[in-house]
Amino acid sequence: MREKLDLNNWSRKDHFEFFNTFEEPFFGVTVDVDCTLTYLEAKEKGISFFLLYLYKSLQAANRVEPFRYRIIDGDVWVYEQVHASATINRANGTFGFGYLDFYPDFELFKAEAIKEIKKVENSTGLIPSSSGENVIHFSALPWLNFKSLSHARSFSFKDSCPKISFGQVREENGCKIMTVSIHVNHALMDGFHVSEFVNTYQDLLNQKKRQVNFNIMMT
Repeated sequence: MREKLDLNNWSRKDHFEFFNTFEEPFFGVTVDVDCTLTYLEAKEKGISFFLLYLYKSLQAANRVEPFRYRIIDGDVWVYEQVHASATINRANGTFGFGYLDFYPDFELFKAEAIKEIKKVENSTGLIPSSSGENVIHFSALPWLNFKSLSHARSFSFKDSCPKISFGQVREENGCKIMTVSIHVNHALMDGFHVSEFVNTYQDLLNQKKRQVNFNIMMT
């Protein structure tokens, strides 16, 4: 589901028209997030840390409206929901692109994501899955503690999908710190909106759901 944004009544109309003429309208920032509680949650529950932090990043992106904006044929469309187009690493050192649907329920997201990851891992092509415009391009570089990052771009292709990359998790003062690179189209949002995403994401990373066991006493 999507609806067209009314450009004439959009407070950022001038900003859109200005940056939309650029050959390279993307700008990027690199930030550190504290993922200690999410890391512990994944370890305690025996689930994939990657899938848990990816799920929380999709939660954050779906809550910040400009991350759901896309430019199509000169118009700005607002998608009801955005999903993940992620690089999936293979054992032989290559990767393929996987399409991971976002579901508000983590267990459903995890189950469907595992199916897609296995499909890509057992394939040989670069693009075994196709996706639409309502995706965020995700990648993970768990081997690198990078400080900045750039992306390969075809300027002839009018891309407006945000690009989020996750770096190596490192220890700092007893905390798990992860670098996150965020690149977005300046025609659709500004630094203020990126900061909204970062703050929302950090809040979600700070939430650790505990498993509770209920013992029912029979008398």
